[in-house]
Amino acid sequence: MRLGCALGAHTHPFEELLALVRHAESLGYEVAHVDGDVSMLRRPEVLDGWTTSLALLSETERIAITSLRLPHHWNAARLAQAAATALRIHGPRFRFAITAGAQPADRRFGLDYGTGAERVARLEETVEAVRALWRGEPVSREGRFVRLDRARIAPAPPGGRMPVEIAGRGRRLLGVVAAHADRWDVNWPPIRARVGPAVRWLAEACAALGRDPAEIERSQWIFTRVGQLDADAARAEFRETNPWFAEIDRDELEEGLVLGDAARCRERVIEIARVHGLDLPILDLTGLDAAASRRTLDALAPLLGPDAGRPERR
Repeated sequence: MRLGCALGAHTHPFEELLALVRHAESLGYEVAHVDGDVSMLRRPEVLDGWTTSLALLSETERIAITSLRLPHHWNAARLAQAAATALRIHGPRFRFAITAGAQPADRRFGLDYGTGAERVARLEETVEAVRALWRGEPVSREGRFVRLDRARIAPAPPGGRMPVEIAGRGRRLLGVVAAHADRWDVNWPPIRARVGPAVRWLAEACAALGRDPAEIERSQWIFTRVGQLDADAARAEFRETNPWFAEIDRDELEEGLVLGDAARCRERVIEIARVHGLDLPILDLTGLDAAASRRTLDALAPLLGPDAGRPERR
């Protein structure tokens, strides 16, 4: 089974985060996610996700590293150049992930946050332009959000492309996933009533484009707390670290949490991967201290291998 982990850069000082990523690497985890751009979550220090990702890549050997890019934080050509440069230096261990953004607090930094529809439109224009720039060709655009005049980057990625991961759950955003993504980060907890409509919307968007949705890999963050038996405490912790899921009610949230002893947690991750057709489950350890994060990585490591948790696509 392939597994990744999400380790909040805003939870750990860099030295502690690096030790955890190196430990995940030693156990065979495929990828470590760290926090993305500006965040106003209540943390003792807020490390920039791009800088942190590159530093972690420089200090590790095998594990892939990713953090979400938000288009309203970037100029499209600079983003294409920065990603191509990271790939040139670190190879495919650098993974490019992007989404529309969901933090109104970004306005405090003078960033052009916009409405939900505007953020999705900006994302689509940005991803389309970035992919064109990666082909090494001069690119001109007169879009609503992306304006380029014969922009060109060098070096371009080998073959003129690199995989793109897009996180999202709404119908409009899933249209962008269908058009541009190599991997869909299912931006819901593993709750069937929430994920099911998103899967259908993605299938409909792919059908309109003549694309097979099975071509798009699927990852999902799974809130995992080994040894935690108090569901109310776990729900409270989830609420604090995931404020963008406020619409999920108390009862349905329980389905999306993985709690209990190590054996139970392993069983639940396998079950979730199969039910939701995940190619790459991501253990969401955001908010855990270093000792608890390490225990969880150790407890789920027995799943790493070719035979456990094969996904089912529907």
